[in-house]
Amino acid sequence: MATWRLPLLRRTPYPYSPPPPPFFSYSTTPQQPQIRRKFVKCMEESTSSTVTQSQIPKSSTWKPICLYYTQCKCTKMDDPLHVEKFRHSCSVESVSGLGNQLQAQEFDYFLVLDLEGKVEILEFPVLLFDVKTMDVVDVFHRFVRPTKMSEQRINEYIEGKYGSFGVDRVWHDTAITFDEVIEQFEDWLNKHRLWKKEQDGYLNQAAFVTCGNWDLKTKIPQQCEVSKMKLPPYFMEWINLKDVYLNFYNRRAPGMLSMMRGLQMKPLGSHHLGIDDSKNIARVLQYMLSDGALVQVTARRVPGSPDKVKFLLENRIR
Repeated sequence: MATWRLPLLRRTPYPYSPPPPPFFSYSTTPQQPQIRRKFVKCMEESTSSTVTQSQIPKSSTWKPICLYYTQCKCTKMDDPLHVEKFRHSCSVESVSGLGNQLQAQEFDYFLVLDLEGKVEILEFPVLLFDVKTMDVVDVFHRFVRPTKMSEQRINEYIEGKYGSFGVDRVWHDTAITFDEVIEQFEDWLNKHRLWKKEQDGYLNQAAFVTCGNWDLKTKIPQQCEVSKMKLPPYFMEWINLKDVYLNFYNRRAPGMLSMMRGLQMKPLGSHHLGIDDSKNIARVLQYMLSDGALVQVTARRVPGSPDKVKFLLENRIR
């Protein structure tokens, strides 16, 4: 357990006042009613999360990420207007005021994961965070199509979940089933030499980082059962960043936004869009590592009894 310490106070690069609940208004033209347009693949109104111009300072270089790019399906890379408007990089946006108190870590890579979907998983984003470079070096992002719901229910569900972000069309255009997602994810892990099926099936020098225990403790096993899959062994342990935050800074943060407020960080993108939340969690991770936090596994399934989980820190968010 890290020694108790007070966090350093840092000046933010621009004035910040907390947004009204639940997070942001997600229209690029808030004064005008939303107009539905005919969908064209990778067009600007459906490729990314958006925020109002007033939420991003004029000096900021932040721009929404292309959601086709994150799935290796962008067909507009030769369009200078599209490339100018949308981000086509997995690197996280720079964080102001990083410290220089780095500690040696047990892992070379962190896999930052933030699932979306209450009934079935709808979005599966994973950011590959390199501890040496302190940045995200690759991304695996897939929208997930439910298999136990009617088409009408799926349409209603997606409209309610992603319609407010303006990305429901890209979800319908790219979503695949969970078993396909896992197959592609394992190919991605293998490409980065983080996992080999022929060996024990566990991760190599990498660990999942989540904001809470729900993603891997609860939702992944539920989805594996729905999809009639055996729980992959690389989902057997993870790092709950909220517990690391609690033990390192000695203050409680029940969620991502409260951690960011405590670190005087401004959230970017659309809250509850998985890829944007994952990037914000990666920014918190980057900040904590620079402050000297030791990021270790906080939860592990009991061998032979995967339904049981052992929590490794006595002081944790419950």
